[in-house]
Amino acid sequence: MLELVNINKIFNRGTVNESQLFCNFSIKIEKGEFVSVIGSNGSGKTTMLNIISGSIPNDSGSVILDGENITKLPEYKRARKIGRVYQNPAVGTVGNMTIFENLAIAESKGKKCLFTPAIDRKKSDYYRELVYQLGLGLEDKMNIPVELLSGGQRQALSLLMSTMTPIDLLLLDEHTAALDPKTSETIMQLTDKIVKEKGITTLMVTHNLRYAVEYGNRIVMMHKGETVIDERGEAKERICVDDLLGTFNSISIECGN
Repeated sequence: MLELVNINKIFNRGTVNESQLFCNFSIKIEKGEFVSVIGSNGSGKTTMLNIISGSIPNDSGSVILDGENITKLPEYKRARKIGRVYQNPAVGTVGNMTIFENLAIAESKGKKCLFTPAIDRKKSDYYRELVYQLGLGLEDKMNIPVELLSGGQRQALSLLMSTMTPIDLLLLDEHTAALDPKTSETIMQLTDKIVKEKGITTLMVTHNLRYAVEYGNRIVMMHKGETVIDERGEAKERICVDDLLGTFNSISIECGN
């Protein structure tokens, strides 16, 4: 479904700070998999998402989505098939626009925009029902600017917006990292619900090892642009947080820490 083939990525090429992160890196994600991606800072987690989404180019190799080579497609064209939720709740929404208006923009992704009213009564009821299903009481705040919402409410809205149109892949880039523990739990439960209901192939980068263990059906640990753990199904179910911590500690010792 998603395949990275022999990806190479060098940063600061030609300078004293030149460094190669990916060297012929390959990974295949099957359709419908919910993959938790963990690893220390600089291991390549977010860079992998950026290469998949097209926000940064890879130096060589291929990005294949549903059998189509999208390596040379610009980010805005990939966005028709790929949804993404970022760490900062403010990134996925337009703060000075209302919830209604944000949802209308999200639903128009990939469509031609005409000079017609963005929200009619039929759409209004539909959007209100979508937001009601989040269980956060936002259906009573549809006409207020999104910038007045809490971080958790805004992130829930970002999650909803990223999956409103049919997509083939959802990228979650530490989407609970900026939230308090209680709100993080709520967002993770919403994430699990949406991913399962829609059957969306999902890559979730997280530093929360418990979330990596509890959610999804596959776990990948990265280190220096390589995978050091890749388990799915029953093997993934047997992994516990202590196992992951043990691997982190052994890597840290190897790096001289």
